[in-house]
Amino acid sequence: MLQYEELRLKLKECEKPIADLAEALGLSRMAKEIEELEQQAAQEDFWNNIDNSQKVLQRTAMLKGKVEEYTKLRNDYEDTMTLIELANDEEDESMVEECTEAVDRVAKELDRQTLATLLTGEYDNKNAILTFHAGAGGTEAQDWALMLYRMYNRWGERHGFKVTTVDYLDGEEAGLKSATVIIEGENAYGYLKGEMGVHRLVRISPFDASGRRHTSFASLEVMPEIDDDVDVEINPADIKMDVYRASGAGGQKVNKTSSAVRLTHIPTGIVVASQVERSQYQNRDVAMRMLKSKLIEIKEREHLDKIEDIKGEQREIAWGSQIRSYVFMPYTLAKDNRTGFENGNINNVMDGDIDGFINAYLKMQANEKLNHTT
Repeated sequence: MLQYEELRLKLKECEKPIADLAEALGLSRMAKEIEELEQQAAQEDFWNNIDNSQKVLQRTAMLKGKVEEYTKLRNDYEDTMTLIELANDEEDESMVEECTEAVDRVAKELDRQTLATLLTGEYDNKNAILTFHAGAGGTEAQDWALMLYRMYNRWGERHGFKVTTVDYLDGEEAGLKSATVIIEGENAYGYLKGEMGVHRLVRISPFDASGRRHTSFASLEVMPEIDDDVDVEINPADIKMDVYRASGAGGQKVNKTSSAVRLTHIPTGIVVASQVERSQYQNRDVAMRMLKSKLIEIKEREHLDKIEDIKGEQREIAWGSQIRSYVFMPYTLAKDNRTGFENGNINNVMDGDIDGFINAYLKMQANEKLNHTT
């Protein structure tokens, strides 16, 4: 049947990329490393160093996870091909929809795993620290910042990542003025680094009694969470610490104690805060990690030789500097200004369906890098 032949040919196009993916992932290297790590774990003194033991086990689980993902993809390809051939031989039209969904599923998973091989930056495999800031515009902009906050929380949950709010400042009437979350998971920073920038909203404001259309802005900062074993020299005299009482919407997000900590890096004016932990010392540690992460992210992005070269310049959260627009009225569309990728299902986008934007950006970056080296 023609439909099955078309599906077979479409699936066949995935065969070579799947084979190439094994080499790109370095499966043989992974298998060797897993064996070495398991030998370490079998040593009698393995648990003498708890920190090292946890790192070994986490690394082993991550590598095994990647091998299992690839193995599942290859098996799904073979099972789908078998299903198509059987349905075709029996001329069973009722299987067309199931076969189509299976082919699309294989292609989508192949695309996802292939994109992951592009995340080769020094910090791409790290957790991501996201900081949201409402732009000018009062309640409308603060509500938009909250909508973005929810969107990225749901994106993290969709991917099985752990999402933790470490700082949250309520809006005056609704929404939020600023918030910081840590998204923990393999390649979280690599996937989200392209989301950094100003996001623009166009809608009929629910806060405008006249029902007028409003344009609002909010910014998102994205930085990798730097491990304690990464050496970052910061002069203690350059840091100002303030302690204050934590506050969060409905008491759900943070602990309401007097142990919240705000750190200001005086030379650059960079401010970070943490109020999620129960003690001042714990919050200071979290804030220091965020400050180190922010300084390293700026240093790498601006190609600076040292932390002291950072000037701390901030882009205005306003028209002209946005990376993406989200339109609710007069039509519904989310469009990325850099890649041209768009999605007309705005409700799905706000519910965390932003992989299309992320993948388009990663592909664009990979193509730019390829063109630059040729």
